[in-house]
Amino acid sequence: MAAKLSGGGGGRYSLNQNSEINVTPFVDILLVLLIIFMVAVPMATVAIKVDLPPATIPPPDAPKPKEPVFISIQKSGALFIADKQTSLDNLEIDLDAKFTATGQAGPKDDQRVMIRADADVLYADFMGVLNQLQTAGWYKVGLINEDIH
Repeated sequence: MAAKLSGGGGGRYSLNQNSEINVTPFVDILLVLLIIFMVAVPMATVAIKVDLPPATIPPPDAPKPKEPVFISIQKSGALFIADKQTSLDNLEIDLDAKFTATGQAGPKDDQRVMIRADADVLYADFMGVLNQLQTAGWYKVGLINEDIH
């Protein structure tokens, strides 16, 4: 502890305890740590070289991609293809019928399916739909989420 050599009462040479915190060593340690982290953080950032393909703009006369069919999953587990309710067992049949009705009948490789689900849908229900689509042969499946502004 530090001692106060002057001031205060109690005589000319009385020593009282100083209860103030000496923050100088604390500031020194913080500054050293700051410098260490400033030097160490850029070294921890690792850049991985990835050779990306160039972006291409399709020609104006290129055919537009076909419209996707939307599957909605409600919190209760109810499935809808567009506005028509279906079940997991009838998903393939109803999805084929929807693609045929929209004039997109053909190989499933060319058909696009988009899934939108409530935020509170059980993971098992969501994965059940994805597994059913994959088993049936639809591999162009997209997920729809809400835009964050």
